[in-house]
Amino acid sequence: MNMAGCRMRAVAEQLGALWARSSKRGGCSVCAYSTAAQQRSAGDQTTVDDSTMDNQQSYAVRALEKKALKLEEEVRDLSERYKRALADSENVRKRTQKFVEDAKLFGIQSFCRDLVEVADIIEQAVEKATKEGIRDMSVVLSQLDGKLQGVFIKHGLQKMTPLGGEYDPYDHEIVCHVPAEGKKPGSIATISLDGYKLHGRTIRHAHVGIAVETHE
Repeated sequence: MNMAGCRMRAVAEQLGALWARSSKRGGCSVCAYSTAAQQRSAGDQTTVDDSTMDNQQSYAVRALEKKALKLEEEVRDLSERYKRALADSENVRKRTQKFVEDAKLFGIQSFCRDLVEVADIIEQAVEKATKEGIRDMSVVLSQLDGKLQGVFIKHGLQKMTPLGGEYDPYDHEIVCHVPAEGKKPGSIATISLDGYKLHGRTIRHAHVGIAVETHE
C-alpha cells in the first residue's frame, strides 16, 4: 500500500506539473493575442486619425482656394473702378483746362467787339479823307488803322475778307442781293460791314451782299 501510494503521489505530482506548464503556456498565448489585438486596434485608430486629418486639410485647402478666388474678383473689380475713376478724373482735368484756356482766349471778347467799332470809324475816316483829297489826314488815319489791325492780330483778333468767296452762314450775314455782273452767282459780291474772328471764333458776322443772276 505504501508503494502504491507513493506511485500515485508521483503520478499526481507529474500531472500537476504538466497542468501548470500547460496553463502557463496558455496564459502567454492569451497575453500575446491580447497585445496583437491592441496593436491592430491602435493601428486602425491611427488610420482613422490620418484620414480625418486629410479630410480636414482638404477642406481647409478648398476654403482657402475659394477665398483666394473671391479676393481676385474683388481686386479685379477695384482695379476696374480705379481705372474708371482715373479716366473720369482725366476728363474733368481736360475739360477744366479747356475752360481755363477759353476763358483766357475769349475773356476779352466783349472788349474786342467794342474795338472793332472803333476800327470801323477809322476806316470810314480814311476813305472819306482819301476821297476829299485830304492827304495828310488820310496818311495819319491809315497809319492808325494799320497799327490797330496789328494789335488785333497780336491778340488773335482777325478781320475776315470774304469778298468773292462762298457764303458761310456761320461767318456772314446776308443784307442784300446784287446783280452778278461777271461775278459767280451765290458768291459774296459786296461787304457793308467787316466781320471779325477771335482765335477762330466769329464774334461779329460780316454783312455781305450776294451776287445773283439777273433775267432781262
